[in-house]
Amino acid sequence: MSRIAIIKKDKCTGEQCGYVCMKVCPRNREGENCVFIDETTKAGINEELCIGCGICPNKCPFEAIRIINLPSELDNDPIHQYSQNGFRLYSLPIPMFGKVVGILGKNGIGKSTAIKVLAGVLKPNLGRWESQEGCKTEELIEYFKGTEAQLFFERLRDGKITAAYKPQAVDMIPKTTEGKVIDLLKKVDERGVFDDLVDKLDLRGILDNDIKTISGGELQRVAIAATVMKKANLYIFDEPTSYLDIKQRIRVSKFIRSLADEGTAVLVVEHDLIILDYMTDLVHLMYGSEGCYGVVSQTKTVKSGINTYLSGYLKEENVRFRETEIKFFSAPQDIGRVEQEMITDWTGLKKKLGSFQLEATEGKVHRHDVIGILGENGIGKTSFVKMLAGVFDPDEGKIEEKVKVSYKSQYLEKSDELVISVLSEAMQYESLLIRPLNLKPLFTKQLDQLSGGELQRVAIAVCLARDADLFLLDEPSAYLDVEQRLLVSKVLRDFMVQRGTSAMVVDHDLLFIDHISRRLVVFDGEPAIRGIVNGPFSMIDGMNLFLKDLKITMRRDEHSNMPRVNKPGSQMDQKQIQENKLYYV
Repeated sequence: MSRIAIIKKDKCTGEQCGYVCMKVCPRNREGENCVFIDETTKAGINEELCIGCGICPNKCPFEAIRIINLPSELDNDPIHQYSQNGFRLYSLPIPMFGKVVGILGKNGIGKSTAIKVLAGVLKPNLGRWESQEGCKTEELIEYFKGTEAQLFFERLRDGKITAAYKPQAVDMIPKTTEGKVIDLLKKVDERGVFDDLVDKLDLRGILDNDIKTISGGELQRVAIAATVMKKANLYIFDEPTSYLDIKQRIRVSKFIRSLADEGTAVLVVEHDLIILDYMTDLVHLMYGSEGCYGVVSQTKTVKSGINTYLSGYLKEENVRFRETEIKFFSAPQDIGRVEQEMITDWTGLKKKLGSFQLEATEGKVHRHDVIGILGENGIGKTSFVKMLAGVFDPDEGKIEEKVKVSYKSQYLEKSDELVISVLSEAMQYESLLIRPLNLKPLFTKQLDQLSGGELQRVAIAVCLARDADLFLLDEPSAYLDVEQRLLVSKVLRDFMVQRGTSAMVVDHDLLFIDHISRRLVVFDGEPAIRGIVNGPFSMIDGMNLFLKDLKITMRRDEHSNMPRVNKPGSQMDQKQIQENKLYYV
């Protein structure tokens, strides 16, 4: 069994703690230089001298050190190592021609690193972290000798594979690109497919817009189009559905599926489990330790792979990567009949916002309700939530004013304020918020030092810690990985029960909405023109209404009970359409 030492440099304070790790290390006390001060005045560890005693990780006041015993299967050098005590990636996913291959795993275990290697964006160093050049293709071929990866890198060397890569951070594009959308797309259109892709990805209406002014969802679709316009036979997409509403996610999924043929391979990283299930044929699971190391599993069928991921145990590799199994339950039946205290209601709401008209006939929220809100972008979901939150008043109609509201907006604000200061009210909910959301390691960071997922978890805790009867959360799953989304849904449900409060949740992840909601509000209308609020309905009635508009059906997996989208035209799809049961519980 090999051992690695990881030092998270963003947590290591160096002189501030007086280098406690150096003082307590047994090898240092014997005169060796196991723990040392590196060129950045932070701590470093010589892994050859480390005996794995575990003293320095336990004594470090900032939890910056991890000593990890790796499985014997990982005795080989890593594919890539970022620094002496930095993150390591072991093994790679392998694209397959004619298939859409998904990559499933939590944040911080190397998914983006792996696909950057395959896309040629990052040259791996085979563990030689001191090297600035990376290894040669011939070395990779030798490293993977006897595997499918060997054939991949041989074809890459011989020029038989050309990759096109859509990065995760599409919000960075406006910072490096100028001009109109039409100019950008025509410039990169190597395949002469401009008109076809503009229509398939619904970009016609924004072609004359400046790239710096379009929304996140529009930017995502532009990035996908720009990637597919390149001459390539391997298309790699890192989180292609972030910023997209559910209707756009289904549309993009169908489009990405259509790319795979005998001469084209597609690789996708995706956190929306229902969309991953719908989009891909095969999946690699990635496991490891966040910020420390990552391992890629063998390929599995998408159904088997997702169920294995939910179980937390890789049988073939004898690896348990999560202590507990993730379980799903049938959606609750109509709780509107249950006598619960009503905490707010609305009647005949109308609001004019520029040229946009929002309408809501009537609805009620009861105590212990968790109501999911579904609808496409630009349909008025956020405006409706803001009306209930009292951010602005309706032009017509009435909202019951007895309720206290706490509102988490869709967009998260950064500042130089310390996380521990922002979470002052949340500190009283150690077991309900701080511990399950894993917020303690963030206490000493500033808000502007947090990743999107870290900031999201802080914002959720801040919202829930306020004194309120109704909590309104706008897209709480954004920036979170699969496990974090399911964890947040459990935190929200448990919090409502413990506090005797209610929540309304806007989100585009159908699995998240299914997991968290007891009832549904469904939006209808025309984006940017008119929004109509329908419900709350029971889960069955609400999902049937919503799925009818999407033209899809959903069933429950017989093993995990997770909701899955039926393949269009399949026997189950046709059966549910005939029975008018688009959503099985």
